[in-house]
Formats: sequence, C-alpha cells, structure tokens
Amino acid sequence: MCCFLVPLTQAAATSAVRKITKNHSDNSVWLQNLPSLEKMLWGGSVMLIIDHIINGELMWRFPFFTALETEGGAGVMLREVATTGVAMSAAVTLLWVAFVLYRRFRPAKA
Repeated sequence: MCCFLVPLTQAAATSAVRKITKNHSDNSVWLQNLPSLEKMLWGGSVMLIIDHIINGELMWRFPFFTALETEGGAGVMLREVATTGVAMSAAVTLLWVAFVLYRRFRPAKA
C-alpha cells in the first residue's frame, strides 16, 4: 500500500544532508559514500512506487492510496508503514553500512 513512504522520506533526508555537507571540510568515509545511500534509497522508492501503481494500490485521484477508501484502511496503512517500510529502510541502510565498511577495510591490491 504505502511502504515506500519511509524509504522515500529517508531518501529526501539523505539528499538534504548530502547537500548541506557538500562543502564540509570533514571528508569522512561516511560522507564520501553518502551518494551511494542516496541512490539506493531513491531507486528503491521509485521502483516501489511503480510496482504499487501497476498493482493498483496507488491511484491518480484522492485519496491516492486504495487502502484509504475502505473503513479502517488508515490503520492498516499505518501498520504497513511502521513494519514493512521501516524494515526496508533499515535493510537498505545496513547494506550501505556493510558496503562502506568493506570499502574502508578491504585489503590493498598487491
């Protein structure tokens, strides 16, 4: 229904942080790899939006989410955001952390 809202919000926040810290003097490994996280989140969010449109869970008219057309649908929608959306964002972020740590500590080529 709307599990993409959490990664979409995280993508927007990541973009804002990257733009704010673009000229930051501290070039930590985390800031250097922030564009990777940003691309992962935006790409995943766009793919989820397309999937939800194809499956008929998103509409082009208000209330936009089909779950909101039924009685009690808002609770179901919020539960999905809290469970699936948070889990997806956490998984993407943990994958990015593993990627950054691998790049930082990989053995040098001989």
